[in-house]
Amino acid sequence: MNDTPATEAALPEQAASAAAAAPPAANGAGEQRDYRPGYEIVAEQILEFIAEARLEAGDRLPTEIDLAQTLNTSRAVVREAVKILSALGRVRAHKGRGLFVADDEGMLITSRWGGFFRPVDLDHVLMLFEFRRVQEMSASSLAATRATPAELRTIEIAMQQCRHGFEHDQVDVFNQADEDFHGAVAAASHNTFLVSAVRDARRLQRQSSAIGIHDSFGTGTRLAVEEHEAIYRAIRDGRPDEAAEATAAHLDRTLEDYRREIQRRLFG
Repeated sequence: MNDTPATEAALPEQAASAAAAAPPAANGAGEQRDYRPGYEIVAEQILEFIAEARLEAGDRLPTEIDLAQTLNTSRAVVREAVKILSALGRVRAHKGRGLFVADDEGMLITSRWGGFFRPVDLDHVLMLFEFRRVQEMSASSLAATRATPAELRTIEIAMQQCRHGFEHDQVDVFNQADEDFHGAVAAASHNTFLVSAVRDARRLQRQSSAIGIHDSFGTGTRLAVEEHEAIYRAIRDGRPDEAAEATAAHLDRTLEDYRREIQRRLFG
């Protein structure tokens, strides 16, 4: 572990001089999609700093205020960048303690998938959901024939917590239970590769959630609760085809929620 506090090291010159946001293309709808929000640029600059300062897991990063001053941007933009990096597993924010470099697992996932994924690019979100659809349909189908009683109970508890979070307007409870639900279904497939693929894809999806897409309940949340229950019942009753179909319907509907929200935020 690097003993030198990151706050005492200089950020890369290119990071300090780079603009906080890339300007949108002047003409054409196709060119407009090349626009990259400021927090994406700043997130890359922070990753450059981690690499050039040779920081390791557990090392402290500069504060959000220090980063904002050095990168000539606002603290709000830095905060959004940190959310993205947290979702990727590259940094960890500890309340009252500061920002720290995260573990190597998050870095591996970033190098494998996150180097090209843009959480506000509709094409990238579509491809990610296509990937999730294939993996999670297979996982739920296998879970319907392989889940143990204990694994079924874990899926059921997560499903119930989703409903509890929704009914009591507790967004954090719902989001955590949603994560637990999909992870439990994947685990019940008893296929290590599917478990890894589902986990990695959902970590990338959390980048989109980190920009605020899932910071409140939308019109589709009630449907998500019902869809989780349909997936659980099919797995519990040993119906692999129905489990896969219910999973596909859930992900297709969730994708439409993402598509609408991203379009609204980017294009009004």
